[in-house]
Amino acid sequence: MAAPISHTPRRLNAAAFAIVSSLFLLWGMANNMNDTLLAAFRRIMSMSDLQTSLVQSAFYGAYFCVALPASIFISRHTYKSGIILGLALYASGTMLFYPAGQCASYGFFLFAIYIMAAGCAVLETTANPCVLSMGPAATATRRLNIAQSLNPVGAVAGILISRHFILSELHDADAATRAAMDSAELEAMQSHELSAISGVYILIGAVLLVLLAGILFVRMPDGSDSHSSNLKSTFRALFRNRRWRYGVVAQFFYVGVQTGVWSFTIRLAMDRLGVKEADASTVFLWSIIAFTLFRFLFTWLMGYIKPVRLLAVAAIAAIMCTAGVIFTNGETSIVFLVAVSACMSLMFPTIYGIALEGVAPEWMKLAAAGLIMAILGGAVITPVQAWVSDRFGIGISFIVPVICFAVVLSYTLGVILHHPKPLTK
Repeated sequence: MAAPISHTPRRLNAAAFAIVSSLFLLWGMANNMNDTLLAAFRRIMSMSDLQTSLVQSAFYGAYFCVALPASIFISRHTYKSGIILGLALYASGTMLFYPAGQCASYGFFLFAIYIMAAGCAVLETTANPCVLSMGPAATATRRLNIAQSLNPVGAVAGILISRHFILSELHDADAATRAAMDSAELEAMQSHELSAISGVYILIGAVLLVLLAGILFVRMPDGSDSHSSNLKSTFRALFRNRRWRYGVVAQFFYVGVQTGVWSFTIRLAMDRLGVKEADASTVFLWSIIAFTLFRFLFTWLMGYIKPVRLLAVAAIAAIMCTAGVIFTNGETSIVFLVAVSACMSLMFPTIYGIALEGVAPEWMKLAAAGLIMAILGGAVITPVQAWVSDRFGIGISFIVPVICFAVVLSYTLGVILHHPKPLTK
């Protein structure tokens, strides 16, 4: 199944495809460094799970706010313009980590994360439809899964960077110990820990600026529209497409569950294994490795099995594995936790591709923006899981992912059983 971006066959531009696919690595790195930031801020500033979850609210809230304007921007300009804008915003956000660290202000850090995420949102809004348009419509969903395979590679890189340069710099002192410290001693400790965070993000920003300079000299597909669309009439038409409409809902809950599971992977590992953040991040690393390997496996299987059927199997397996996290303890629960990430590996690009199937070419960018705006689920559902965690325990909080996976399964079964073809009326 795939999104018919064009009614005529189109050859794949391999060079452009490789360049655009590399962008998937960049926002994958940012997404998963956020998950380690939750653990870092929780220790540095002695915060609750709900307070640290504001990192994800700032990040994914930016996606909701920026996706539609980004879609309009690339419709009026080009994919290349969108990539340049996205990289510039991403780099600006990382550079803001320095003054945030100097001020030791959590609010300032959230602002920096919001600007950085705005850049990621522009990149993602640009790159996804760009990849879908780069070849035959019949292989669009599979092609998007291939490009998305670089996303977890970036995630692994982000975890390794965070583990060795951020989490390893955290002092062992817990909240009670820090509360009893002399103010000058506590300030010196926090300054060192926050400087470790700021330094890493500044280096990432420098790399982004170098990449931006290089892209200025690369030829890219156009992507601009020869005509302007009426937003109101376009969205009215899109809402008549039930597959797209319910796909946005499924994507909202999927991004929410992915963000929630990964946000609290380190916390759960610390609780179940009795280890510190740096050691617990190994579990997160294994989760992303499983996610990466199974993304390649599922992409290969799509050559033989319809993506929507694979999605149904993955959703059922995810519900079972998440239940295993809740009802088991110790290393067994950690195995189930890693397995959950394996099940999630194909969900985002597959929901994306299935939801866009049957959407008219002239509506494609706005339809894609709607699916990117659904990333708001990460900003909404993560605090809900955090609230449950603070009150009932980190293990019980995984009931929230079970509900989210059930929504994804419901969408998938609806497509298989009731809407085998795209519904455009």
